[in-house]
Amino acid sequence: MNDELTVLAQAGAAALVTAMATDAWLETRGAITGLFRRGRRAALEAQLDGNAELVRDSPSPDDVRRALFGYWTQELAALLREDPSCRDPLVRLVDAFDAADGTLAEGRRAHALRQTNTARDSATVFAVQHGSQHIHGREAGPAES
Repeated sequence: MNDELTVLAQAGAAALVTAMATDAWLETRGAITGLFRRGRRAALEAQLDGNAELVRDSPSPDDVRRALFGYWTQELAALLREDPSCRDPLVRLVDAFDAADGTLAEGRRAHALRQTNTARDSATVFAVQHGSQHIHGREAGPAES
């Protein structure tokens, strides 16, 4: 599978697991099950609902989402290999999903972002995505020995 479809499968899986146990769940679940063949939909709906229940009932739902992310990335990647016509509907779902608050909103776009930060020679990197960063420390002074 090419890199674009792999990234799309990851973005779709991220949108799916983030939506679990949120107000966007039913709409997201419907969009995902609509991508799969009709014969598999009932079993898939039961599996998705079971996964959402795990997220909802967990004391650490983000840990469950992280665990489910890899599985759903593989499922969506296999779907895209098997049926490339699913690409556009999955792109629309990912584009409509607002990962920041777990909602689907018309006209809102969510992007799969990749950030690489490298610090060399005793440097420090301060990086943030989707938010503010406040750094407090002492003022720079003469080099200490």
